[in-house]
Parts: sequence; structure tokens; C-alpha cells
Amino acid sequence: MSIDLNTLDLRELNTLIRAAQDRHKALTQRQPAEKVRRKLTALAKQTGYTIEELFGPAADTAALKSKPARRKGPKIKPKYRDPENRWNTWTGRGKMPLWLASKIRFGQTPTDFLIPGVAKLTPKEKVLTGKRKLFKQS
Repeated sequence: MSIDLNTLDLRELNTLIRAAQDRHKALTQRQPAEKVRRKLTALAKQTGYTIEELFGPAADTAALKSKPARRKGPKIKPKYRDPENRWNTWTGRGKMPLWLASKIRFGQTPTDFLIPGVAKLTPKEKVLTGKRKLFKQS
């Protein structure tokens, strides 16, 4: 955070200094969170409760420290590339990027931008309605 002090007048500077001193005083006078957490746990245990019973399962100290890591999927190779700008790529998943959408709007097709040797067109699912299947009987 940066504040341009050159644009502030004397009254605004004094107000800023007072607010900073009040905040500093409040932060230095309060106890560390870990110490308060230990006191609350001890008091709950003394009265026959657990922190989870009082505040729910999210009050576990491990849950307060960090969230579980989000699972990332595998790295997907790009399927489409812009010939004018090689950094414009798309994997074919998610929303179509603006560079590709604008080119399609002007008459080109997505197959014009397939990366040769890497990408293949995704085949459409064949509709099997009305076709007979033969089953071998044993």
C-alpha cells in the first residue's frame, strides 16, 4: 500500500498520523491469535466441551490454518494456434477465446487453426437409433 503524501495538506496528514497511531496501539495491545486459541481450547476442555462442539467442525486448528489444496488436472496441450500470433493458443476446452471467435466470425473455420501433428478433430458421436445390433447367442 502506498499513499502519496505530497498531495495531502496538514490537516489530512494529522488525521492520517492519528489513525495510524490508533491502529498501531490496537495491534500491539492485543494478544497473539495462537495464545487466545489455546486459552479458548483450555476453557472449553475445563467446562467439558471441545472446540468442535462449540464452534463446529470448521473450528479445528488445522482447518483454520490452511484450506485443502485444490486438485489440479493434467496439463493439456493446445489444439488450436493463431498463425498471426503463435502465443494465441487454445486447448479446445472451456469458452472459445476472443481471437478465435473473431476469426470464425469473418468466415474461417476452427479446423483452419488446428496445430498439425498435435491436434485431431474430435469425432462426433454416432447416433445409433434405428440401426440393428447383432448379438451372438451361445
